Amino acid sequence: MKWLSRVKRRPLSLTTRVMVFVALAIGLSLLMTAHLVQQAVKRHFAEQDADELIVITQAVERALRAGADDIPRLPEVLSHAVSGHHGVYFQVWSPDGQLIYGPSDDELLTPVTLYTPVSRILAANLHSWGAGGNAYRGAITQTLISGRNYRIVAAMDMNFHILFLDNFRRSLWLIMTLAGVVTLLAAWFGVHQGHAPLRGLSDTMRDVQADRLHVRIDPNIVPGELRGLVDSFNYMIGRLEDSFARLSHFSADIAHELRTPLTNSITQTQVALNRARSLEEYQELLYSNLEEQERLAKMVNDMLWLAQSEHGLRNPVREWLDLGHEVRELFDFFEALAEEKQIVLALDGSTPMLSGDRAMLRRAISNLLSNALRYTPAGQTINVKLKKTDDAWVELRVENPGLKIPSEHLPKIFDRFYRVDPSRQRLSEGTGLGLAITKSIIEAHCGYIEAFSDDVATCFSIRLPLVTAGIGA
Repeated sequence: MKWLSRVKRRPLSLTTRVMVFVALAIGLSLLMTAHLVQQAVKRHFAEQDADELIVITQAVERALRAGADDIPRLPEVLSHAVSGHHGVYFQVWSPDGQLIYGPSDDELLTPVTLYTPVSRILAANLHSWGAGGNAYRGAITQTLISGRNYRIVAAMDMNFHILFLDNFRRSLWLIMTLAGVVTLLAAWFGVHQGHAPLRGLSDTMRDVQADRLHVRIDPNIVPGELRGLVDSFNYMIGRLEDSFARLSHFSADIAHELRTPLTNSITQTQVALNRARSLEEYQELLYSNLEEQERLAKMVNDMLWLAQSEHGLRNPVREWLDLGHEVRELFDFFEALAEEKQIVLALDGSTPMLSGDRAMLRRAISNLLSNALRYTPAGQTINVKLKKTDDAWVELRVENPGLKIPSEHLPKIFDRFYRVDPSRQRLSEGTGLGLAITKSIIEAHCGYIEAFSDDVATCFSIRLPLVTAGIGA
C-alpha cells in the first residue's frame, strides 16, 4: 500500500505533461476543423441547390406566362418547362388551392401545408423534409401572372447529397485521425529531442563526485531556457567545492591544533617517567598537563559552539542593551591584564539601546579586546568607539596600534584556525577560533563585521541593526 501511495503521488513526467497538452490542443483543433469543413460542404451544397431551384422556378414562371391565357393547356405547357435536371420535382398550385401540375403524392404535399412562400430563394431559407424513405430540399414561391397568384413548389432529391456527405464524413474523420496520430508522434519526437540537453545535463551531474567538484557546465552550450539551471548548478557546485575545501582545511587545522598540546603532554609525561622524580617535579608535570588539557577543552567547547551556531541551535535571546555599559563592564574585566602590559583601554561615543543577546555580544566584544591586547605594544592605547549611523545601524570599532595585517589576509582572518603567520607558535594566544566565533555571533544578530589594517593601526568594525525582529524572544 505504501508503494502504491508513492506511485500515486509521483508527479507526471515533463514529456507526459507536454504530450497531454499537445493532444488536447490537436484534438480540439481537429474537431473544430472537421466541423468547419463539414459545415462548409453542407453550405456549398445548399447554395448549389438554391441556384438550381431558382433556375427551376424561373423556368416554371416562364411557362406559366406562356400558357396563362389558355388555362386548359397549362398542364401541357408546364410539362415541358423543365428538362435536363435529374431528381428535380415541382408543383404549381392555383390561387384557389388546386394542384395544376406536379406529383400529387404525400412526399410533395408536405411543404404546401407546413411552409409559407418566400419572396426570394436563398440557401438560408430552404426547407428539408423526409417522406417515404426519401429526403427532399425545396422552397415555395408565389408569383402573380395575369392577375392570378400561383404558388410554385420546387424540390430536389437529397439522397445523393446525403450519401456523399456520409462518405465524406467518414473519409474526413479517417484523415483527421491519421493526421492527429502523425502530429502526436512528431510532437513526441520533438519533445524527446528537446529534452536531449536535459539528459546531457543529467549525465554531467551524475558524474560529479567528491573528487570532481571542479566540474562546471558552460552555459553557452545549452539552450537559453536551461541557462538559469546551469548557472544554479555551477553556483551550487562552487559552494560545495568551497565547503569541501574548508572542511578539508578545517580537519587539517583541527588535527594540527589538537596534536600540539597532546604531543606536549605525552612528551612531558614520557620524560617524567624515565626516572624517579620528586613530588615537586610531578606536581609541575601535572600542572603543565592540566594547562594543555584546559586548552584542549576550550578548543573543543569553541568548536562545539560554532557547530551549534551554524546549525541554528544557538539563537540570540534578545533584550534591550546599552553597548557602552557592556564595554565598560568588559574594561573592568580586562583592567588587570591591560595594566600588566601597560596598555590603556579607552571608550569614546555612545549608541541608543538595541536588541541583542547580552552573553553572546559580550563574548564577541571580549574576543576583539583579547585579540587587541595580544598584539598591542606596551604603552599604547586600545580605542573602542561607538556611534549611530544615519541608516538605523550602530557601529562598534575596536582599534589597536600594531603591525599591519597584509591585505591578502584580511578576508580570511575570520576563518577557523587561520594564522597570518603560520610559523608562529601560539602558546597562550587562544584556540584560533575567537574571530570565527565573533563573526558567527554578529551574523546571528543580523549584523556584519569587517577588518581594516594599515601601518598605524588595525581596526575591527561591528555593525548591528537598531530595530530587529524577535525582541524578547
